[in-house]
Amino acid sequence: MRRGPGACLRRLAACGVFGGLLAALAALPLVGTAGITVNNVTRTLTDLPPSPRENPLPQRTVLLDKNGKRFAQFYTENRTVVTLAQVAPVMRDAIVAIEDSRFYEHAGLDLKGTLRALVTNTKAGEVRQGGSSLTQQLVKNILVENSESDTERAQARAPSIQRKITELRYALAMERKYSKAEILERYLNIAYFGAGAFGVEAAAQRFFSVPAARLTLPQAATLAGAVRTPYATDPSLDARRRERLRERRDIVLDRMAQLSYVTPARAEAAKRRPLAIRLKPEPGGCQGSDYPYFCLYVHRELLTNTVFGHTRAERERRLARGGIVLRTTLSPKAQRAAQRAISARVGRKDTEVAAEAMVQPGTGRIRAMAASKRYGVNAGNARNGPDTTYNLVADMAHGGGQGFQAGSTFKVFTLATALAQGWRFDQGFMTPGGFVPASGFVDCRGRKVNDPGTEIHNASGEGKGGPQSLSTGTWKSVNVFYMMLEQRVGLCPVVTTAKALGIVRADGTPLREVPTFTLGVNEMDPVTVAASFAAFGARGRYCRPMSIVEIVERDGRRFKVPPSCGRAIEREVADAVNHLLAGVFTKGTMTGQSIGRPAAGKTGTNNGYTSAWFAGYTPDLAAAVSVGDIRGSYRYPLRDVEIGGEYFGSVQGASLPGPIWVSSMEGALDGTRESHFHRPDMGRFGGGFTPGLEEALAREREEEGAEGTDTEGDGRRGARGDREDRGVRGDRGRRFREEYRYRGERGYRGERGYRGERRYRQERRYREDGAYRRYRAPQGRVPRWRDRPR
Repeated sequence: MRRGPGACLRRLAACGVFGGLLAALAALPLVGTAGITVNNVTRTLTDLPPSPRENPLPQRTVLLDKNGKRFAQFYTENRTVVTLAQVAPVMRDAIVAIEDSRFYEHAGLDLKGTLRALVTNTKAGEVRQGGSSLTQQLVKNILVENSESDTERAQARAPSIQRKITELRYALAMERKYSKAEILERYLNIAYFGAGAFGVEAAAQRFFSVPAARLTLPQAATLAGAVRTPYATDPSLDARRRERLRERRDIVLDRMAQLSYVTPARAEAAKRRPLAIRLKPEPGGCQGSDYPYFCLYVHRELLTNTVFGHTRAERERRLARGGIVLRTTLSPKAQRAAQRAISARVGRKDTEVAAEAMVQPGTGRIRAMAASKRYGVNAGNARNGPDTTYNLVADMAHGGGQGFQAGSTFKVFTLATALAQGWRFDQGFMTPGGFVPASGFVDCRGRKVNDPGTEIHNASGEGKGGPQSLSTGTWKSVNVFYMMLEQRVGLCPVVTTAKALGIVRADGTPLREVPTFTLGVNEMDPVTVAASFAAFGARGRYCRPMSIVEIVERDGRRFKVPPSCGRAIEREVADAVNHLLAGVFTKGTMTGQSIGRPAAGKTGTNNGYTSAWFAGYTPDLAAAVSVGDIRGSYRYPLRDVEIGGEYFGSVQGASLPGPIWVSSMEGALDGTRESHFHRPDMGRFGGGFTPGLEEALAREREEEGAEGTDTEGDGRRGARGDREDRGVRGDRGRRFREEYRYRGERGYRGERGYRGERRYRQERRYREDGAYRRYRAPQGRVPRWRDRPR
């Protein structure tokens, strides 16, 4: 039977002033009553304050993939708030039996319990037994949760008369405000059970891997026994504490039998059962996630995006309090495909790292973020080990580093600018063997940024030049042609196009608006590049990369997070870009590599082989892959390196990033319907004239016929390439096996005419005419002999 505060006061009056004093002083070993008058006690127990302020309890923030499966969680306190109906009745009985057996009879103050505690503590000379009711314990926990500093928390736990009186007054106020069921529900959700578990639901999952609704009698008694001394009975620490927890469980069972919650026989049977702790890991943060880089991106997005709070402090509080569910854009299928493709080609212990991001065109939804290294701290805090704490796929704002120079992938922005200005596919001009940007380059602030001290070449600095059109210059990725094209269309218009397509530096600093902008001198991250190329797949509609599509608040309210998209370039211009970049797979640097459906893309290899990229897309999915040395791309270029157990004389965009892209896209798109690009407006973009181009192409075809078959025996010779995307030719006549056959940068010859290092399948070993192999090193260095294992 429920009793109100009035009933409590009548009982206090019957007991006299002594009862009130006992209530205030019971927890202390020695009772001093000097200075406390009858009037003080009466006023203390009748003039009650409002019930204590109750902030939302800290809970877990849960991340779900696009299929609704949890893959990560954040929390300051591992807690999931549940209703009383979601807690097994036997658990409710167990906690009441051991903590406050007269919970349903008193109104916040248990006089019998207080008297019993007073006698016990006085005899012992110390606090051996608490006299607090469940309601008083709830008040104490609320005051601790409300504390904003260590000092406040210490005061909320201090064994002082003043604290006990404050708790008692608040308890009486809460009994007036809430029903017994509501008080019990609040207590079960706020109590700490040990092993990092706050609240009964988290405790049931942590201790026994079951929800609170399915707790058995022995399990419920175990959790109820842990509440009194959660640290001394923490089963995750050692066997001694587990034994203490078993002893506490048996005490609870005896008490439940004594109070007739269970029969003595059932209690004895439960006591004979083993403790049967099945600790369920509840990793918090991203290191324990299966998709750590995507998790990191979401975490940083929550802290930096104003959509989730106007100030950073507000966003941090929201994340710390938790209790929200975030439905993300992550596709487990795409994620697995990307990770498999990278792990098959780049080892975790390699200092060279590969990273890939996949983005959906038209929405900006990030579908995958994978890297060759595992996220975490290396043993002994070592550098350059198999783990890293950098988000290798993202920019600095999302936990990444400075990124790698994007190389020839940036030529696409000059291409789009030229097409928008009226250039046609076959329009071009004669190019020299080298180009000095001494004039004609003005940045978007109107400043001349010419660089007369720099000379740009196509292949190893010794190109002969020749006629190039928009088409051939793109397919062959000719540096000099694109430098001259950028000069003609304007540096600032090219930069403006890139910015409209979401291009920002990985380190957050302003873009370097220099003549070599079109050659990709700016450091980028895969997420930014993938989102930019996705805009071409969406016919010129750029969407800011997004990782969260829906937020479910702790009260069940749902908020959709819409994509942030806008028109970056004309649809017709995007169609024309797609047409030319599709030729990269059939006539360009990726010839011979295919995903079996329409695709477009661009390779990118930086001057000096400091990094290599491939960015490509279909109308359904875009992806960007970067490869560089984590120790520093300038100090450690991608020359004479062994990556994933395979030797590379040099790494180009099509020799490593390209195959990773092909494998990952095949896996991610497997089972999906094939989509096609829109045909370009040939009336607007078709035709054009480049002096001498037809004759040059005819001569090239004749040369290829005279030279005969190439090393792969497919009857093709490579067209001349540029410095960034070229093949370095090795010994002729050698064949090899591989899932995706290619030579160098897909058959394109550099100036010296050497084809690139081959990949092969056959226990990852080169087929040679002996234990040694002779090869030509890039950049015209002296040929050397290398000892290679057979």
